[in-house]
Amino acid sequence: MGHPDLAAEAHSPGALSRMTIPDVILRLPDWVAAFMADQPQTCPGIEQRMEMAVALARKNVERGTGGPFGAVVFERDTGRWIGLGVNLVTRLNCSLFHAEMVALALTQARLGTFDLAAHGRYQLVSSCEPCAMCLGAIGWAGVCSVVCGARDEDARAVGFDEGDKPAGWPAALKRRGIDIVQDVLRDRAVEVLGLYAARGGPIYNPRRP
Repeated sequence: MGHPDLAAEAHSPGALSRMTIPDVILRLPDWVAAFMADQPQTCPGIEQRMEMAVALARKNVERGTGGPFGAVVFERDTGRWIGLGVNLVTRLNCSLFHAEMVALALTQARLGTFDLAAHGRYQLVSSCEPCAMCLGAIGWAGVCSVVCGARDEDARAVGFDEGDKPAGWPAALKRRGIDIVQDVLRDRAVEVLGLYAARGGPIYNPRRP
């Protein structure tokens, strides 16, 4: 059901000229600033990069600021991190704000481009494989590489709906020129999913018609 105030405005005379639409503001939790200050400027290897993504996911659970997922965008060749994200779905009441989406959006904003490939070679490192939505976003973002921790089935095992993805999605990314590495520190990423479930974190799947 739509927002009642917006619905009323939309059906009133001159609605389009008067309708107010609330801003959607992407804001990371306060603890992220201190987290960033504690991180090395560069992470040479993919395990070190995944450690950062998993640490974000864990901190998000421990602080109660969102779902058990973290993601970081790195310069692939130098290991310098550019942008990061955590899952903010429940905190900001927006189903779009998965960790990968947040990390990509903030990286693009920082670099001033919708196409990361125009500015270099960037790698998305995520504590979990992408859901259907994030998979689509990855294809358009301009990254050249994706590194994943937990598997799709690990997220589903604690109740998350990962959406309908093609069975051969890793190969589909490779056909687009996007390399993929799976199962990096998978056990540690799965531990964070289990911690979230054990603490009774909300499983924010959409209601079915």
